[in-house]
Amino acid sequence: MKRLSVLAALLIRYAATAEAADAVHGREIYESRCIGCHSPDANRVGPMHRGVFGRKAGSQAGYTYSKALKASDIVWGDATLDKWLTNPQAFVPGQKMNFKVAKPEDRADLIAYLKTLK
Repeated sequence: MKRLSVLAALLIRYAATAEAADAVHGREIYESRCIGCHSPDANRVGPMHRGVFGRKAGSQAGYTYSKALKASDIVWGDATLDKWLTNPQAFVPGQKMNFKVAKPEDRADLIAYLKTLK
């Protein structure tokens, strides 16, 4: 029962953060921190991000992914992107990205922006 209470508290906290997310600020973060390796519409050092929300990890055409990411069963959504941005190497050991977004509110804003890239 205690495990269920902890899980419920985490879900409520995450939902509150997601509701408060600011996609405009997320775009600012993207353009200042992510754009060196990523683009909404072109594969670069990292894969393009248009359509990333809901996409299976390691599946963007034209990009060469690590074996670790290609073998994962991850589908990019709020929770998986939050884990990824918190610490990509801990989430998927052996993948190529080492950039972290430390602040939960920045991760939520960045995820809100990624959702707009349909």
